[in-house]
Amino acid sequence: MTTSPAARRSDARRNHARVIAAARELFTEHGLGVTVPQVAERAGVGKATVYRSYPSKQDLVIAVVGAQFGTLDAATRQALEGDDPYAELVSYLPHLFEVLAADRVLADAFFAGELPQAAELLDLIGELLERAKAFGPIRPDAGRTDVRVILCGAVRQLITLDERDPASWRRYAGLVLNAFRAG
Repeated sequence: MTTSPAARRSDARRNHARVIAAARELFTEHGLGVTVPQVAERAGVGKATVYRSYPSKQDLVIAVVGAQFGTLDAATRQALEGDDPYAELVSYLPHLFEVLAADRVLADAFFAGELPQAAELLDLIGELLERAKAFGPIRPDAGRTDVRVILCGAVRQLITLDERDPASWRRYAGLVLNAFRAG
């Protein structure tokens, strides 16, 4: 973003809020395939207004989900610092799925893995899985690629099926954990 919202004129701040609200609504309704012109139209502003604050669509997506990624990043790093990485993994994955169930835009951005924050988060989860092997019954061949295939595969299908029930998302978190377990 080129200027902070606090430094903008009041009309510019209103436009900024409308753009973020419109982007969140459209991303929630239609996924991340929404275009910047669609966001501008929904917000009632010109494309130039959107591009002035968000030079790329990726910048706009980050603005919409950045805080949520920060919260997930902190929770993942806290799990990595725990004394028992296996217990942390068993606790963390259902929490992750609950957060993603509650925020379809975040789930879409997480699954896509294209944002630097999503890729970093997936790497941290892979590191947690690797560390968990020494503390619990994790398959010796389970690794970072499995996090992307199994975990992101489950998230993608839940999005595709338009599943919104948090209990269903928790169930799939359990299935993902079972896929990582040895035996």
